[in-house]
Amino acid sequence: MKLSESMLWLYAVTDRSWTGKKNLYQQVESALKGGATCVQLREKDADPDLFLEEAIGLRALCGRYSVPLIINDNVALAQEIGADGVHVGQDDMDPRQVRALLGPDKIIGVTAKTVERAVLAQQAGADYLGSGAVFGSTTKLNTRPMSQETLRQICQAATIPVVAIGGINRQNILEL
Repeated sequence: MKLSESMLWLYAVTDRSWTGKKNLYQQVESALKGGATCVQLREKDADPDLFLEEAIGLRALCGRYSVPLIINDNVALAQEIGADGVHVGQDDMDPRQVRALLGPDKIIGVTAKTVERAVLAQQAGADYLGSGAVFGSTTKLNTRPMSQETLRQICQAATIPVVAIGGINRQNILEL
């Protein structure tokens, strides 16, 4: 799948803490109905068998909405289920290695919290950058908020799309 900037307009990242009374599948479907244009399956502590089962189900669900499914950090799982791409953290697999494994048609996102990291990720073949947490995070307890000035600098330095992540909601989205 070729990445278009419009695919990144409303980028949903899964986390069990926000499923409420719905299961993960139902919550992702609600996000898709609400206009999510990309879904990242990020389940750091999920049982591997459950993770595989959910990934297969979400791949089919996202396909029905023509929305890309990105797998967080797990290149092998992305290959196995035919996901549209992978998102890797700053200290995870090098984007060049990911590209070699997935091929030219898959989407590769890389976390970039500094301008230097953004430039390096872009040079290494990232299709987009995930930058934040711009408003903190309730799911990554060791994360400090990124200043909007740093986000602005990353956006100016990059020629690939930049996705702001972390703590974004109805009350603060227009600040971005």
